[in-house]
Amino acid sequence: MGQYDIQGLDLSSDHYTVEQSLVRNKYTAEDDSGNTVLQGKQETFKLKEEFPFFDENGKDVFTVNAQQIRDYEGQYVLTEARSGEDIVVLDHEYSLLEQITGASWTIRDPETDAELAEISSRKFVGLFRRGLLGNLIPHHYEITDADGGHVGTISGQLSMKDRYDIDIEDTSAVPREPIVAAAMVIDAIEGN
Repeated sequence: MGQYDIQGLDLSSDHYTVEQSLVRNKYTAEDDSGNTVLQGKQETFKLKEEFPFFDENGKDVFTVNAQQIRDYEGQYVLTEARSGEDIVVLDHEYSLLEQITGASWTIRDPETDAELAEISSRKFVGLFRRGLLGNLIPHHYEITDADGGHVGTISGQLSMKDRYDIDIEDTSAVPREPIVAAAMVIDAIEGN
């Protein structure tokens, strides 16, 4: 088992489809065969944002917790359910220019703070996603490794509810589970 693997979770596929429920920030990730492999939701009425995640059988596998109270800028720690160990940190630095320059999230090692990957939205897309029809415009993120090398994409589909594909082409240096979890957490936090 690798340093960033999560016990009880097998995300070895290169493609996942994630769908958000219509009512609230509740997500389901399916593999290429249409099997549910991961479910997550944003807890409501919490001072600090919390996102518990479950396997296909509804067993806890990990939780993502905000380190600050209701803050769009900050750190979110992914903690494994079985061991209680912190696996990675999702780090977001908010900027007023984010709608023009694009949003950027960094996946870091919890102990060394070393960058493992970055998930960045396309520039200028945020400007068009605001307003009455904004949620109908699909979002797109690029996943890169610590050296800026292309790892994969998160691409939204034209839909009334969020539905997007996560394609991972090369994860030799990037942990797969945190990427899939980060896609759901980013969607909920950014209100996509």
